[in-house]
Amino acid sequence: MAEYIPSTREWVRDQVELYESSGGTAGTTLRDTGLPVIIVTNTGNKTGAIRKTPLMRVKDGDNYVLVGSQGGAPKHPVWVYNLRTNPRVDIRDLTTVQTMRVREVNNEAERARLWALAVAAYPPYAEYQERTTRQIPVFVAEPGH
Repeated sequence: MAEYIPSTREWVRDQVELYESSGGTAGTTLRDTGLPVIIVTNTGNKTGAIRKTPLMRVKDGDNYVLVGSQGGAPKHPVWVYNLRTNPRVDIRDLTTVQTMRVREVNNEAERARLWALAVAAYPPYAEYQERTTRQIPVFVAEPGH
């Protein structure tokens, strides 16, 4: 089994640890916002190590929408490259963990629909896109793969 390498960001490490150690009953919202998050367990594209990332909970039916915003930073978060290389992920949503397969959304109509869902769930996404010249990547995690 691959080694787990915690995030270099303290708040991310702390959130993942609290979420997982509680079995999905604590640490389930983004810091002070009260908005729900999920934990996406993915495989490092360079290290092959296990990485865990808290992301906003955006649902589209049984699927999850994963937004690579990084607060509108000029570069994609590292997990974007991880998903592009290794599309198999485990998603923890509260007490449920399921293995899913992700795909990057490149179809403009599908992306626009999913982006609207993401912004409705977490309005700062719109501001993040305005802050950066890069197009923020959108992925869909689908069950049963």
